[in-house]
Amino acid sequence: MDTIEIIQPDDWHVHLRDGDHMRAVLAHTAARFGRAIVMPNLKLPVTSTEAAARYRDRILQVLPSGARFEPLMSLYLTDNTRPDEIRRARDAGFVHAVKYYPAGATTNSDSGVTDIVRCADTLEAMAEAGMPLLVHGEVTDPQVDVFDRERVFLERTLGALVQRLPRLRIVLEHITTAEAAAFVRAAPENVAATITAHHLLLNRNAIFQGGVRPHHYCLPVLKRERHRQALVEAAISGSPKFFLGTDSAPHARHTKENDCGCAGVYTAHAGIELYAEAFDAAGALDRLEGFASLHGADFYGLPRNTRRIVLERRPWSVPQEYAYGEHRLVPMRAGGDIGWAIA
Repeated sequence: MDTIEIIQPDDWHVHLRDGDHMRAVLAHTAARFGRAIVMPNLKLPVTSTEAAARYRDRILQVLPSGARFEPLMSLYLTDNTRPDEIRRARDAGFVHAVKYYPAGATTNSDSGVTDIVRCADTLEAMAEAGMPLLVHGEVTDPQVDVFDRERVFLERTLGALVQRLPRLRIVLEHITTAEAAAFVRAAPENVAATITAHHLLLNRNAIFQGGVRPHHYCLPVLKRERHRQALVEAAISGSPKFFLGTDSAPHARHTKENDCGCAGVYTAHAGIELYAEAFDAAGALDRLEGFASLHGADFYGLPRNTRRIVLERRPWSVPQEYAYGEHRLVPMRAGGDIGWAIA
């Protein structure tokens, strides 16, 4: 199969940043996706409906001319998020989820939740409002090995949360392990997961090929090959519980290539093309549309897109870097080729 036509996909997890940095990366996402859930972990986190409205306005103001793209906003859950804020967000109509970061788990997560028990009333309000909880599923206990933090989170936190709040819709974001895929499969229908292209295409060897590769460092970190294979199996399974979320996370080159580099892989420049590569390698191009275009919209209770795109098997060269405000940004596959392109 050298061409494939699918309903325009959506990105159910993307970082657009703000200001000049957002202006630099937004066009990549808007050119490929009809909608995207925009992460709220700005340097000043988006913790209120009013802040989400202002952020949404800033996104719309810098959309490229002619772009037909809808930002779907999310709120940043803190220990102090109140149930009435959830009700305001639901009534506003443009906030579609609330993001749970364990405090200190990843970029700009210092304001995150210190103990999920503190959020019990707010989570009850979310269940009542039908507001999905998006979960960065890692423990931050320094005694837990970094490669085990997702698995331990499932054991210590998520299993109990699913049992305690059976009506709460939960998306386990950017899953990285066979255990996470199995957890989601076995969970009730209100639990789903996003999978990134880089976790489908890379295992942890990619971080160390020929030396330390900081642009392959992300959180949750890449795992063993058996876990990558389990993620591919989940993605191509046809299960509506798994859908596309790039977790494209831009960082300036100098903030990745230093003695304490930031976590995140930038993939928005090829946000659907990299998934086509992964599904093609697995012999499952016929299942790409469900994963990329249907399952996420159905889970969020939103209409499926009506426009369509055509992907073709046509290699193209990725630039070594892109402009990123006054800095430079290194994308995934920089200086190499990607085997699929939008026609």
